[in-house]
Amino acid sequence: MQQVNSISLVKVHEATDLSQAQSDVVLSGNNTGIIVPGQILEAAVQVNDQRYILFLTDDVIFEESLTIALIDINDGVKEIVRLGNEYATGSFEGLSVTADSINFRFIGDSLWTIKTVDSPRLRLPFGSDPKGVKREAGLKKYMIISATPAPEKIR
Repeated sequence: MQQVNSISLVKVHEATDLSQAQSDVVLSGNNTGIIVPGQILEAAVQVNDQRYILFLTDDVIFEESLTIALIDINDGVKEIVRLGNEYATGSFEGLSVTADSINFRFIGDSLWTIKTVDSPRLRLPFGSDPKGVKREAGLKKYMIISATPAPEKIR
């Protein structure tokens, strides 16, 4: 895995009271047609030749959340995970990338870690993620998320 600067966003829909802004992912100056939620690209990490993890925010003062999107250039959005909660705010910082994981800080002093898998893993609907992690309904996941120490302030 490695952090890359070859990805940018082009906003295609403004945020509303009920939904995040939507942006088209641009890779090396070419539109991919992949639409992700969010309007600010905090960072992009290349997982392999065709997969990227994007860290996205919406620039909402006092209630910022982090959207993490795993995209496949050939297959579109594979998974979306949101980190945060109402009335909680954080700033994305301290990104570090190793061969098999991504580490960063977002809320409090917790160190968040993401690992990816090539094939989807079974996801239990309750209790399999740290507090503050929200996933869309479903029984599979490609991103495994942990926090050290576990965030206690998020409810």
